[in-house]
Amino acid sequence: MASHEEQQKETIFSSSSSSSSSSSSSDQSSILELRDKHQKELENLTLMIQPLKTFKFFVLAVVNCLQQPILYISAKRSWFVLISILAVGGGVLIRTLWRPDEEYVLEIGKYLEYGIWWLALGVASSIGLGSGLHTFVLYLGPHIALFTMKSVQCGRFDIKSALYDTIQFRRGPSWLDTDCSTYGPSLFPLPGSRVPLTSILHQVELEAMLWGVGTALGELPPYFISRAGK
Repeated sequence: MASHEEQQKETIFSSSSSSSSSSSSSDQSSILELRDKHQKELENLTLMIQPLKTFKFFVLAVVNCLQQPILYISAKRSWFVLISILAVGGGVLIRTLWRPDEEYVLEIGKYLEYGIWWLALGVASSIGLGSGLHTFVLYLGPHIALFTMKSVQCGRFDIKSALYDTIQFRRGPSWLDTDCSTYGPSLFPLPGSRVPLTSILHQVELEAMLWGVGTALGELPPYFISRAGK
């Protein structure tokens, strides 16, 4: 009698273990199928194939990036109001005392355009929005190459009229079509002497650094998207 009960228990245990193993194997297969499906969706998530969906995820990533700062500002509302009043008051004071046609105000605007331009190119190169857009090949690389060739041709590295005298949107640098005689004689007139590489790097390093910072900023939306997916 006892042996019969033990046989029944063994039968029940074996059936339950077999059912659990079959369910676990089915779960693993379903997980693998989901992973394959997710990988295929990621491969097809490009601006050329699915532009609306790609743009939607981009907007969601930007909103996710801005969510924490907005919550912090709403929690510290008094400080935010104070800083806003100071900023608006300072802007009104500057606008009242300084006319926008003053030379230094226009100079500040050009510097801002310069910084935003190279940062935006870095972000566009990093994100790409699925198009493979690489702004180093399109903008930064040609800018460095053209500046190097012009410096070697003129024998000078001080050919920029200002720090922001670079390739920008719908505008080229002033030194590109300027004759070398405008800058004066060569700084390296001796035979075999040439413009040092360090001097050329010093003239193009800031835009390269801004572009690099932009590429780092462009990595944030994919990071937050993958983090939210986990």
